[in-house]
Amino acid sequence: MASTAVDSTLQKEKTVASNPQECGTYLNREEVLHSRKWYWRVRRAQDILFSGLAMLVLLPLMAITAVVIYIDSPGASPIFSQERIGRDGKKFRFYKFRSMIPDAEARLEELLAQNEMEGPAFKIKDDPRITRVGRFIRKTSIDELPQLWNIFKGDMSIVGPRPPLPREVEQYNDYQRQRLYVTPGLTCYWQIQPERNQLSFDEWLELDLKYIQECSFLNDWKIILKTFGAVFKMRGQ
Repeated sequence: MASTAVDSTLQKEKTVASNPQECGTYLNREEVLHSRKWYWRVRRAQDILFSGLAMLVLLPLMAITAVVIYIDSPGASPIFSQERIGRDGKKFRFYKFRSMIPDAEARLEELLAQNEMEGPAFKIKDDPRITRVGRFIRKTSIDELPQLWNIFKGDMSIVGPRPPLPREVEQYNDYQRQRLYVTPGLTCYWQIQPERNQLSFDEWLELDLKYIQECSFLNDWKIILKTFGAVFKMRGQ
């Protein structure tokens, strides 16, 4: 029995050595989800109310954006939908205004070697798949507005970790999968960082886990207000 325990400990040490992220502190899932039931319930009501109002107020802007995208890329839908991963690994359809050429997904493979992010996420500066209109709506974050429908439906929340792609989640280890404990969001700590696109995936992950650990209405509203500042400064890419 003693030998088995020692072997188990050595195996765990090898796993940690091969996966540096495993050295981090794991979240208490029970505390995060079940000890804050009222927070999550009230937050869901808040999401429905504010996403519904925002869609009504922003409808003219969204309609104009859709028309401009269609004119710039005739024959392609102005709305881009994609499978993403939500809370506890649940799949859902994620919506954005189209900012890339119609065959952008098919061309991803040829660009993977240029990935500037470490880990499972993919980002490159001056992505050649982005259209002229796409650069503007990304810079101003207008491309994210259709996600208000995701929030209204309950796939997403206003604040939370950004929803990853299935191919990214397939590469997650147990430590990284903790970012799936909560409903993904439109904005988060990463979104409001001055040089967010310079952060590594590990730094992005730690910001998400920090949010999950500290989530509260006060933190949510701080992030929301700072998001408006980031939008006005046009930090999107």
